[in-house]
Amino acid sequence: MSASFDLDRFKEEPVLAILRGVTHDSLNGVMGAIAGAGLCFAEITLNTPHSLALIRQTIDRGFAGLCLGAGTVLSVDDARASVSAGARFLVAPTFNEHVAAFCRESSIPYFPGALTPSEIERAWNAGACMIKIFPAEKMGPDYFKLVKGPFPDIPLMAVGGVHAGNCAVYLASGASAVAVGGSIFSPGRMQQGQYSLIQKDIEDFLLPVRQFCSNK
Repeated sequence: MSASFDLDRFKEEPVLAILRGVTHDSLNGVMGAIAGAGLCFAEITLNTPHSLALIRQTIDRGFAGLCLGAGTVLSVDDARASVSAGARFLVAPTFNEHVAAFCRESSIPYFPGALTPSEIERAWNAGACMIKIFPAEKMGPDYFKLVKGPFPDIPLMAVGGVHAGNCAVYLASGASAVAVGGSIFSPGRMQQGQYSLIQKDIEDFLLPVRQFCSNK
């Protein structure tokens, strides 16, 4: 069974794996690599074929310590289906007030995407757990410093273009968490069964994050 979402735990180990294109054949190997590296939070995006079945399958197999969510949640129907499949949190590239209301009523953590200060404030006031700044690579780490000026208490997650070489820079600039996707979990790697390489790259990503968090 998937672990429940714990925001304090996420802030202590603030890395989210984004899985887009995982398959039934690659699921065990990919989740094993994630668990083996000690990464605790992952999402399966709903634009992955058979995503809901994959979420159920992951949870049924009970990967120790893993908290699994659903990504690319664009509607209340998406949200309801994801929660029914066992997702512990919901992530989206955009903010949807109806999804936000569903999450509030269901006590489900919601990570909507936003970019401008107005979008960030609106999503936060609607009850978001953390705001996904996407695409972070187009704005750069300095954007987080600027946004944290007027919004020091709003937690932000950097998504898009984050890698082992810059993840600690985003955290030092004000991001509360970072996410990693295709650079590690590419469909090609997953299809070819390169699970040991995936695990090593996760470990390489986690190292600077853990160093940063231990020095805070």
